[in-house]
Amino acid sequence: MKFGAVPLAEAEGAILAHSLHAGGRRIRKGAVLDAAALEALGAEGHTSVVVARMEPGDLQEDAAAEALATALAQGPGISLSTAFTGRVNLIAEGPGVVQLDAGKIHAANMVHPMITVATVPDMQQMARKGLIATVKIIAYGVPGEAVTRAAQAARGAVRMAMPKMQTASLIITDIPGGPGSKGAAAIRGRVEALGLSLAETVLVPHEEGPLAAALHAATGEVILILTASATSDVMDTGPAALTLAGGQIERFGMPVDPGNLLFLGALGAQSVIGLPGCARAPALNGADWVLARVVCGIEVTGADIAGMGVGGLLKEIPTRPMPRRGRPGAA
Repeated sequence: MKFGAVPLAEAEGAILAHSLHAGGRRIRKGAVLDAAALEALGAEGHTSVVVARMEPGDLQEDAAAEALATALAQGPGISLSTAFTGRVNLIAEGPGVVQLDAGKIHAANMVHPMITVATVPDMQQMARKGLIATVKIIAYGVPGEAVTRAAQAARGAVRMAMPKMQTASLIITDIPGGPGSKGAAAIRGRVEALGLSLAETVLVPHEEGPLAAALHAATGEVILILTASATSDVMDTGPAALTLAGGQIERFGMPVDPGNLLFLGALGAQSVIGLPGCARAPALNGADWVLARVVCGIEVTGADIAGMGVGGLLKEIPTRPMPRRGRPGAA
């Protein structure tokens, strides 16, 4: 693509680089200049204009963006916006988790500086109509062969894992003077945001036996446990009750803050997530990352949770009773 100032006499069919006023109207940047526009610009006193001119083999910005966005999206759950000013957005058609091939996206962004792809982080939970990624062609046109190479490099790099489950059970333990069912509404909101229904909410004493019995009776495909007292060890009430019920513990503790005191396990075919106390509030915490992946059928192992530490320091909240930072000036 050629870019620069040319005499008006040579500008017909070129793309206007910067918006101009002429003949009582605004000619917007990106407009293809026709004879009427050039006549209006001449009457306004312009003798030259800054334009972009396509060369053989160039692809116009919208067509380039469409080609790359189409290559990026893999499988169901993703729709594409209409191309406009060299931009196409990838939109989530429903709730789910984004799965990205970062290497492919890096490769596409290395092909040509005018060809760009930006995405949300890998494994981010999405809501319906959420913006997953945007393709932006910075120039008015780019070499078609560069678009082809970028599309080949990026093919299938963006996928949506959709919810595989339909129901969840919530078991809350209680102690005298404890929080009771506080937090149930926030957890229901999390479950419903993933397209699930909360099949039951059960309140039981904070003891291994009653909790194990409630686990056996739970009907949800994923079982959520919210204990009245923080789970401090893999032998504490929540994990111990899961073991007593015949389940297995995959991981206790996670390097995500807030969310350290999560545990993950299974009871037969049912996934079991022991929620940290911070799940009583709607703010993002580590349990959200685990719940979304489990519900969408993405395997979550102890190693996966251990790998969540980079980026796992989530937003500090002013209501936290024990700030993670010391006093100003403290060593």
